[in-house]
Amino acid sequence: MATLAPAPVSLTPAAAARVATIAAKQGKPAILRLAVDGGGCSGFQYRFGFADAPEGDDTIAETDGVRLVVDAVSLDLVRGCAVDYVESLGGAAFRVENPNAASGCGCGSSFSV
Repeated sequence: MATLAPAPVSLTPAAAARVATIAAKQGKPAILRLAVDGGGCSGFQYRFGFADAPEGDDTIAETDGVRLVVDAVSLDLVRGCAVDYVESLGGAAFRVENPNAASGCGCGSSFSV
């Protein structure tokens, strides 16, 4: 009997619900792209955007019909992460819980490994 391996990245139900809401308002597919760029105050920074479709080398995780896509280069830096949507007194934002990050900045948008 075959078993499914856990996805290398995940999207929480709260994040999936927020992506679905934003995508519906914009008339786009419910596909959130997570990428990692060099920069930020800690060395790397997360970049979020909506995608029209997954690309050939993307890893795809799905929660409640919403897809999270990550390119092959970024995947090495975020493998094992969970993307969440958090609302607090400081505002609302997508937040990456990254087990590979050795340190991060106070705002949570950049990290180092």
